[in-house]
Amino acid sequence: MSDFLWTRAEGDTPAAATLLLAHGAGAAMDSGFMNRFAGHAAKAGLDVARFEFAYMAGRRDGGRKRPPPKADLLIGEFQTALQTLLATCPGPVLIGGKSMGGRVAAMLAASPSLPKRVTGVVCLGYPFHPQGDAGNWRLAPLEETRRPVLIAQGDRDGFGNVAELADVALPETVRLFFLEDGNHDLAPRGASPATWDGNLAQAARETAVFAASLTEAK
Repeated sequence: MSDFLWTRAEGDTPAAATLLLAHGAGAAMDSGFMNRFAGHAAKAGLDVARFEFAYMAGRRDGGRKRPPPKADLLIGEFQTALQTLLATCPGPVLIGGKSMGGRVAAMLAASPSLPKRVTGVVCLGYPFHPQGDAGNWRLAPLEETRRPVLIAQGDRDGFGNVAELADVALPETVRLFFLEDGNHDLAPRGASPATWDGNLAQAARETAVFAASLTEAK
């Protein structure tokens, strides 16, 4: 596992929480999406620690471009990253990620041995179903998690859009909100009045509010 890539909360106030953030299936921890979101999260008062799964780190080291393993096979790597973070970082921690990374975080949060310092899960573009296969729902991680979940979803996300999710019953512990004209990267089309940075900033602010609400609820 790679070292953490840190983006620290801006300003003089201590961070509301640390977000341990995993990447999606096809783009590294320093992709455009991850860099932009981490920057907005820091402005919202969060520390963000990014890490890479081994298959992605192997690509960086010049290895062949291996596809990601099945999501459940990555839980152990996420847990190792979490243990490393908890040993060196005080305060409340959120676990989450972009797409696949968020799904793995939700799977990890189903563990009964999850440390109490982990207060919630943040999913940025949750892959509710494979693209083009809307009948194959991936709801089990959200139904089995033992922590509150926040999902930021583009309203035209190919892995679960606003129309497809209108009749889906999610657990009370899951809060889902949509970002205007957003795709799986939460980015709107060029003709939209929304902007990518605007959508990412909103997702970051909602994450900070979510973190604060979980701390206050303790």
